[in-house]
Amino acid sequence: MIFSTAILSRVVTTSVVTSAIALSPIFTAIAQAETLNGAGATFPAPLYERYAREVRKKHSDLKINYQAIGSGGGIRQVIAGTVDFGGSDAAMKDEEIAKVKNGAILVPTAGGAVSVVYNLPGVNSLRLSRATLPAIYSGQITNWNDAKIKADNPGVNLPNQPIKFAVRADSSGTTFIFTNHLSAISSYFKGRIGANTAPKWTLPNVLKGKGNPGVAALVSRTPGSIGYVEYAYATQNKLKSALIQNKQGEFVAPSLESANAALSAVTFPDNYRVFVGDPGQGYPIVGLTWMMIYKQYANASKAEAVKKWINWVLTDGQQYNDDLSYTKIPSNVANRVLQTVNSTVKP
Repeated sequence: MIFSTAILSRVVTTSVVTSAIALSPIFTAIAQAETLNGAGATFPAPLYERYAREVRKKHSDLKINYQAIGSGGGIRQVIAGTVDFGGSDAAMKDEEIAKVKNGAILVPTAGGAVSVVYNLPGVNSLRLSRATLPAIYSGQITNWNDAKIKADNPGVNLPNQPIKFAVRADSSGTTFIFTNHLSAISSYFKGRIGANTAPKWTLPNVLKGKGNPGVAALVSRTPGSIGYVEYAYATQNKLKSALIQNKQGEFVAPSLESANAALSAVTFPDNYRVFVGDPGQGYPIVGLTWMMIYKQYANASKAEAVKKWINWVLTDGQQYNDDLSYTKIPSNVANRVLQTVNSTVKP
């Protein structure tokens, strides 16, 4: 069969038009693709970065941007309405939620340990008791060879030099987890410093770093220093972590297993807000981290994208928590959270 040029031209033209019509749902899907912008806690940043990469494998139309600016910054941006979701290791207070124009839901995503990291050349193991650690961070102990530290570490050659304290320069959920534990075990620390995202430290030789990365970097390059960072930052930066005495009197190293043990008895209320001060077992300085989402979004596309994101995080996404040494949210709790999110978030 022989086609004329004119006929062939019409066939090609028709095919192109037909293809365009057939592909129109794809173009519609592309047009409806959503970018969700989040900001907040540095504690879960390595995990959220992994989530952002992995979620694209299932939902190619969903792009996640997350800026690790600290929990305080995350809460402020949620209140201001300048992000699609926030991140914080210090759950929003009722008075903060009341300031959110479109309402807020706390979504627990992971838990983890806060490591007490130190830089003491020649000291490869350091133990800090329930009496010693709060005394150090309330300024009662300021030298490495103090009698109380020596009592915790018999046979260890501790240097006669001042302690240099690395703390957060920004409002921080990691700081809240750390100070919340010290406040729970020491009335002196509670009265002098207290549980806070941005405490007023009464310490000599204070070094301030922005975010977990900043504190980790300070300790790494400063002999004689001590600091606190989320466990993943301690391992990634090859920092030494102290063994911390728990409620049972055991000196425990931070790890995924010891954090799971500490968080195993946590009960989540209806608003999913939990403060872990002094757990009964496992590694004692642990906490949870939350995404903060709105109850109402500007349009249906954005609301559906947020629900898709949260549903993935609390189902498929949880498999990546172990990889980065974060604890998972128990499945029964995750299911409760998803029921709340799916029934509440609307355009």
